[in-house]
Amino acid sequence: MSQLTHNEPTPDMIAEQRLYTEMGMSDFEYKKVVEILNRRPNWTELGLYSVMWSEHCSYKNSKKVLRRFPTKGPRVLQGPGEGAGIVDIGDNQAVVFKIESHNHPSAIEPYQGAATGVGGIIRDVFSMGARPIALLNSLRFGELDKPRVKYLFENVVAGIAGYGNCVGIPTVGGEVNFDPTYEGNPLVNAMCVGLIDHDKIQKGVASGIGNPVIYFGASTGRDGIHGATFASEELTEESEKKRPAVQVGDPFMEKLLLEATLEIIETGAVIGIQDMGAAGLTSSSAEMASKAGNGVEMNLDLVPQREAGMSAYEMMLSESQERMLVVVEKGREDEVNAIFDKWGLHYATVGRVTDDGRLRLIHKGEVVADVPVSTLADDAPVYSPASKVPAYYEANASVDTTDLPEPQDLTDTLKQILSQPTVASKSWVYEQYDHIVRANTAVKPGSDAAVVMIRGTRKALAMTTDCNGRYVYLDPEVGGAIAVAESARNVVCAGAEPLAITDCLNFGSPEKPEVYWQFEKAADGMSAACTALNAPVIGGNVSFYNERSGDAIYPTPTVGMVGLIADVDHITTQSFKQAGDTILLLGETYGELGGSEYQKLVNGDISGRPPVLDLEKEASLQKMVLDAIRQGLVTSAHDLSEGGLGAAAAESCFAGNIGAEISLTTELRADVALFSESQSRILLSVSSANTDKVIALAQQYNVPVSQIGKTGGERFVVNVNGSEAVNAPLADLKAAWKDAIPCLIG
Repeated sequence: MSQLTHNEPTPDMIAEQRLYTEMGMSDFEYKKVVEILNRRPNWTELGLYSVMWSEHCSYKNSKKVLRRFPTKGPRVLQGPGEGAGIVDIGDNQAVVFKIESHNHPSAIEPYQGAATGVGGIIRDVFSMGARPIALLNSLRFGELDKPRVKYLFENVVAGIAGYGNCVGIPTVGGEVNFDPTYEGNPLVNAMCVGLIDHDKIQKGVASGIGNPVIYFGASTGRDGIHGATFASEELTEESEKKRPAVQVGDPFMEKLLLEATLEIIETGAVIGIQDMGAAGLTSSSAEMASKAGNGVEMNLDLVPQREAGMSAYEMMLSESQERMLVVVEKGREDEVNAIFDKWGLHYATVGRVTDDGRLRLIHKGEVVADVPVSTLADDAPVYSPASKVPAYYEANASVDTTDLPEPQDLTDTLKQILSQPTVASKSWVYEQYDHIVRANTAVKPGSDAAVVMIRGTRKALAMTTDCNGRYVYLDPEVGGAIAVAESARNVVCAGAEPLAITDCLNFGSPEKPEVYWQFEKAADGMSAACTALNAPVIGGNVSFYNERSGDAIYPTPTVGMVGLIADVDHITTQSFKQAGDTILLLGETYGELGGSEYQKLVNGDISGRPPVLDLEKEASLQKMVLDAIRQGLVTSAHDLSEGGLGAAAAESCFAGNIGAEISLTTELRADVALFSESQSRILLSVSSANTDKVIALAQQYNVPVSQIGKTGGERFVVNVNGSEAVNAPLADLKAAWKDAIPCLIG
């Protein structure tokens, strides 16, 4: 093809511009491709660049900001850049984990969008050589009084359950929040955790000139073509017409793929391996070759296909599920092929590793693409979008968040808080998940963090997902830091030392300066918290363009945290265990209602600033609680988050049906004291014999501590400054909390 030489656009050039624009490329990006190739790209080549240079694959608008994250640490074996991050947990073992988004597909086809999100994150983990042991999720929807929101909610949960349950990996935890901002663009973030021995770690590299490149797994169809591009643009009514971009998953095939992958790794024949996720065969081949500094030549006629007449473009851009690409030692093909036969998988040697640094594709005897592989994987343009402080942020600085009408009946107010869908029991959700398959789940969904035991050891892993998008909206830097702090606080309450985080950064369009400011500030806050709490970022993803017809979601940088429990005797849950225990409140309560459930309940919206976070105090609190748990002094531990002390104390009563009587002495109004969401607070129950020891330990760590009550009875009672504020049968409060979501679903 000839070089562009025309000064005035011809009809052909106009058609060409329409083509690359529809593929998601800008004029600048197209011209850069022409410069790289020194010619105009053909249809297939244009497709390769369009998906690899999409935001979803290249991080072109976020790469500079992501460099702010701390990614190294004494335990980190693999940071960002591979399928999943890896952290050492001793004894030649490591934990592998990653979280990713499947928001746009779930918005238009919720069941398959959620299901394939689960399948993709599982493959990210076992492609590293790890056996997946747990799944988690983080979900956001609009209000449940809208029929379409109910439809999305029910089908996303069904998709997660349908895939995870069938593949045989327990779904052990997560979070579900509801707010009108997510009505048009729900968030579906899926996380997978796996275990691996150090000597089994694999990477996605195409090394060894002449080594065969083998495709295995499901055959390739036309589903998911341009899925990466679809995820890199705003949702509109036109998105409804893009249903073919949503892939269809097969969990039974995934199970076969998982077992075959781990078995071929055991042979020692594998040089590099990667799943075909976003951008399918294009990303797996280009990224593996680029990381090794090599090239790849593939004959697409050999690719297993389930549809007739597929073009090279379609095969390379298909995002059909349950497919892998592996490079093995030359001469050992029969060894791995025998394993594929055993598991009933499609497979074919489709190419070889070359020394010329190019991705060369052959189809029907002709070279249909020949491009420098590094330009696909590494040379996407990197942008620095404009950043601007939003007007709402400046206006919120003067808002008094405690300026709310004082309720006449705090008992009724507490019931209303407990029945808010974000606070209410999520048992309707997690009871659809198989959370005990493989029989290693020690703490099931519903506590601060899930806990999975590591067979053959005394160790266990605590894991959670957390973010409060309201906080991040009101103050992105503080809200980003709180997301990390709360995740760490939750695993500490389970008895674990925080290890590292994986993040899923969900934002609106980076082309809007106010949104990009949110993104930058949230990253700054997260980075500061990760550093203060010794929890580096080992991987994740960025999901931009979470908007519907111009309305962006709240910025929602979801944090997935994993912590190590050194001894299973340290496993701790949030529920009170017996009557007569002392209830201790660690931390201080201030009049902080910005972004709180209480503010939203009373005003119907949020405003002001979120609670302040002091990272030094947070670190001291977490160290103190972990020390107390390891000394055997703690009966239960529960983080204070949405709904404040009122919700946390009630939740601690519910699991064991053990009531409590709490007495507070405070200068705050009773409602503010109960529903403030001040940070760095944890509710403990301890035996009478251990009360003084825990108080002394708190003083040693300079952590504020208050003895606020006792467990026992069948009622939940709160006295504030000597006056009764709340008095209700525990059963009534529990019914309000447990029945809220089922009643709304209908």
